[in-house]
Amino acid sequence: MGFEFARYLKVRGAWGASWSPDGRRVSFLTEITGVPQVWEISGEGGWPEQLTFHEERVSGAEYSPVAERLLFGMDAGGNERSQLFLLEGGEVTDLTRAPEAIHYSGGFSRDGGRVAYTATRRNGTDFDVFVQGLDAEDEPEAVWEPGGYHTVAGWGPDGSYLIVSRHHSNVNNDLYRLDLGSGEARLLTPHTGDARFSSVNVTPDGQSIYLATDRDGDFVRLARLDPSTLELAYLTPDDHDVESVELSKDGRYIVAGRNVEGYSDVLLFSGRGRRMPDPEVPEGIVGGFAFSPDSKRLAFTLTAPERNPDVWVLDLPEGQARRLTRSSTAGIPPKSFRRPNLVRYPTFDGREVPALFYEPEARATPAETPVVVNVHGGPESQSRPAFAPVTQYLLHRGYAVFFPNVRGSTGYGKAYTHLDDVRLRMDSVKDLAHAAYWLKRRGHGRVAVMGGSYGGFMVLAALTEYPGLWSAGVDIVGIANLVTFLENTGSYRRALREPEYGSLEEDREFLEAISPIHKADDIAVPLMVIHGKNDPRVPVGEAEQIVERVRTNGGAVEYLLYEDEGHGLAKLKNRLDAYPKIAAFFDRHVAARG
Repeated sequence: MGFEFARYLKVRGAWGASWSPDGRRVSFLTEITGVPQVWEISGEGGWPEQLTFHEERVSGAEYSPVAERLLFGMDAGGNERSQLFLLEGGEVTDLTRAPEAIHYSGGFSRDGGRVAYTATRRNGTDFDVFVQGLDAEDEPEAVWEPGGYHTVAGWGPDGSYLIVSRHHSNVNNDLYRLDLGSGEARLLTPHTGDARFSSVNVTPDGQSIYLATDRDGDFVRLARLDPSTLELAYLTPDDHDVESVELSKDGRYIVAGRNVEGYSDVLLFSGRGRRMPDPEVPEGIVGGFAFSPDSKRLAFTLTAPERNPDVWVLDLPEGQARRLTRSSTAGIPPKSFRRPNLVRYPTFDGREVPALFYEPEARATPAETPVVVNVHGGPESQSRPAFAPVTQYLLHRGYAVFFPNVRGSTGYGKAYTHLDDVRLRMDSVKDLAHAAYWLKRRGHGRVAVMGGSYGGFMVLAALTEYPGLWSAGVDIVGIANLVTFLENTGSYRRALREPEYGSLEEDREFLEAISPIHKADDIAVPLMVIHGKNDPRVPVGEAEQIVERVRTNGGAVEYLLYEDEGHGLAKLKNRLDAYPKIAAFFDRHVAARG
C-alpha cells in the first residue's frame, strides 16, 4: 500500500512533559494543529485537551510547582526572539514584553513565586540574568550583567541563589553560584581546556549538585559536585555520554539517560547516588525526564525509528513503562516503518566513521537503489535513530538513506568532537566523501547529499570539493560563505561559533579558502536550496549568494524561500510544500537511471 508524502508529514508527536502541582495531569507539546502548542492529559491517560491556541510555535512549557500556572516560550515567524508567557485560568500574560530581545527560561523558583531567565534586553547581544515576580506590576530585575552568553541552570532550594551557566563555546562552559542578595557569583567548575557541565540538579538540602560533565574524561559522565569543596565524584564510567540527568523534587531518585551508539540506556539511582535496578524502557531515544511531585512516577519522551515521539510514564521504582499520549501515525501502519543498521565505514586516515544506514525492503539490488546521504547540523550533534517521517517516505519510495556521524560529531567522546576544529574543518568533508566511496563500493551508483544548517555547509562543500561523486544536493538553511556567516549571524552566537570555525581576525584567509561560495562553478549536479527569511542563525543571504553564483555559472539550482520561517521549517503548511518538492527533485535527478 502506498501513501503520499503529505501523510508522512502529518505523523504527529508529543514531547516536553511537565506535571501539574497536584500530580494529576501532565502538560506536553504537540504539533497536531500544524505548529507546536501546549496540551494536557490526565496522568492516567485519556483524551488530551489543548491549552494554547497560537499561530506561532511554543518552544517549551512547564507547570508551577505550587499553582495552576504554566510558563511557556514563543517566538514570531521563526525569529528565535522568544518571549515568556504565563497561562493561568485560560488567560495568557506576556511576562517579558520585549519582542526585540531573546529570552531563555530558567524556570520557577521552588516556592513558585518567581521565574528566572536570561535575555538580551540590555544590548541585543549579551544574555544577562533576570528574576521576575509573577504579579501584574512586577518588572524584571537584572541580577547579573557580566557580558557574554548565559543560561539559568537551576534555582537554589531556598530561592536565595541561582546556578548560572556561562557558555564559552558549544562544548565548553562553566557553572556559577549567583547569590541573589549580594550579587556575588562564585565559580563552581574551574577547569582547563574544554569541558561541558549540563543537566544541573541541586539537592533539596543544597549540599550536593548532580550534573553531567566531561571535565575529567573523554565522555560525559554523571557526577556529584560538592559546592563547598568543588570536588566531583563520578557515578558512571568514562565510556558513553550521559546526556540528561533529573533529580526528583524530594531528592529520592536520580534518573540519567546514557547515549550508547545513538540509543538510550536509562539508569536509576537513589538520591545518594547508589545504583538501583534500571527501569524497563522500550528501545529508542529517551529524554525530557520529569518526576511527579510525589516522586512515584517518571514521565519522559520516547522515540525510535518505528515509534513517533510520545510521552510515556513509568511507576517507580520497578514499574513498567506505559505510553501516556498516543500520537497518530496518520493511518500509516507502524510495522511499515524501517529501522537502520549501525555501520562503520573506513575513511582517509584509517579511522572508522559511525553511521546509520536505512535500506528499503530488499526487493532491489544496490545498483538499483539510490541513496540519500543526510548530514546532521551542529557540527556538535549526532544523527540518531529517532523517528524521521522524511526518511520513512524516502524508504517507501525505494531510496536508501545514510546518516554519517563524521568527525566533529558528539556521542563518541570529546577527542572525536574536536577532530574537525578550525584548520581541520575539511577533514570532516573527507569523511563525507568516504561515505559515498563506501556506498559505491557496495554497488550504489546514484548518491545524493542533503543536510540542514551546518549540514547545508557540508552539502555545498561536498559538491564543490568532490563534484564527480554526487548525483544531486539539497542545502537547507546552510552556510555558503563562512566569512559572511560569521559577520552576519546573531551577534550572541559569533563568539560561541569561533572556537569551532575559527575567528575572522585570525583565520579569515583560511575561512575564505574553504567556503563553497568561492568554488561554486565546480558544482556540476542539480542543487536545491531552501531557506527561511527570518533565520537569525544562518541569515538568508547565505542562500541568496549560492543561488546567484550557481545561476550565473549556468548551473541547475532550485530555490525555495519561506517568508514566515527561521532556521528550518517549523510550520506544517511549509513542510507540506517543501518536502514533496525535495522528493520530486530526487525523483528527477537521482532515481532516474544514468
